[in-house]
Amino acid sequence: MNEYMRQGLPLAGRHALVTGAGRGIGAAIARRLAADGARLTLLGRHAPALQELAEELGAGTLVLAADVADSTAIIAAIRQAEQQAGAIELLINNAGQADSAPLHRTSDELWQRMLAVNLSGSFHCIRTALPAMQAAGWGRIVNIASTAGQRGYAYVAAYAAAKHGVIGLTRSLALEVATQGITVNAVCPGYTDTALLHGSVARVVAKTGRSESSALAEFTRHNPQGRVVSPQEVADTVAWLCGPAAAAINGQSISVSGGEVM
Repeated sequence: MNEYMRQGLPLAGRHALVTGAGRGIGAAIARRLAADGARLTLLGRHAPALQELAEELGAGTLVLAADVADSTAIIAAIRQAEQQAGAIELLINNAGQADSAPLHRTSDELWQRMLAVNLSGSFHCIRTALPAMQAAGWGRIVNIASTAGQRGYAYVAAYAAAKHGVIGLTRSLALEVATQGITVNAVCPGYTDTALLHGSVARVVAKTGRSESSALAEFTRHNPQGRVVSPQEVADTVAWLCGPAAAAINGQSISVSGGEVM
């Protein structure tokens, strides 16, 4: 056991990049990895939220404003992160969007946007950061998917298709790099206590006139525990996958959903 492990800092010295880090699950992951000693690069579209979190996490935290759907911007951002903080060793692809519509009302724009942000964004980040991991012979890639990528939900076909794609990407890449000291896994949260869920509840209330508690119950009914997941629970799972105890976990899609997916 090395000195960092004795101090309870299993990720000390590791450079972690978290996309969509400004709020919700992404912010919780950034805080958790920082607590384990990692040096953080926070990437997202909204610099003020990222900067606020960076000030909380302390000196050495890097903030980069970029859209994961823009491959050129991602290449430039990751190269900047490498130049300023060293090679990325922990890549957490968390950035995502979830818009709903019945399939016959799903526009080309909505379909392409769900794929671009939720699937292509992870691909862009992985393709750019992976060579440095391969050169070092070590790396951890964690893709935040969704239970929608494991079982599907009505009215979110584009989002569910993208998240299924994330799981396929995870499995294929895990096989490619299995002998290179790199693991690739997906974490699949159920409905989680974030602004995204609160917005969905508000839309149900506005459209149906139901109470907020009744609308929320529609989401929690999928979870056998009868509750929403906390961002911290997702972050703890990500931190475990990044740590030494999960070295043999590769190509997995871990459901954090109270048993919704078994």
